[in-house]
Amino acid sequence: MPPDDSTPRIASARPEMTARLMAETGLDEAILSELVHRFYDRVRADAVLGPIFEARITDWAPHLERMVAFWSSVALMTGRYHGRPVPAHARLPVTWDHFGRWLALFRDTAKEVCPPAGAAHVIAAAERIARSLHMAVQTAQAAPGAIPALR
Repeated sequence: MPPDDSTPRIASARPEMTARLMAETGLDEAILSELVHRFYDRVRADAVLGPIFEARITDWAPHLERMVAFWSSVALMTGRYHGRPVPAHARLPVTWDHFGRWLALFRDTAKEVCPPAGAAHVIAAAERIARSLHMAVQTAQAAPGAIPALR
């Protein structure tokens, strides 16, 4: 049964949060799309990270779309991303050195693509995400029968 006009509606604060974050950081969907595409171009060309990604991603267009949605959700609170990044990364054969390389490429790209406040915003988020994913990888690698980390 559809709600009648007397049913209270719940207003979302998300559009206001997104607008506030856009104003504070100078970020928008176009900048985040450029950030993601340029960053993954660098990742794919990287001698350390490229082979890890290439072994797992065969169709880059959907992955890049998912990553733009992810960063839109993280940076602007848009709610566009609906995935589970920890299980997707937990079994990767990587160490903190890989995450450090990922962060270095991300920092450089963010500083080139984003306004200063926006770069600081996404870099801080990327650092939190890298620490979280690294802990998940360490936990998965310590599990019985796990793939050992690359040395």
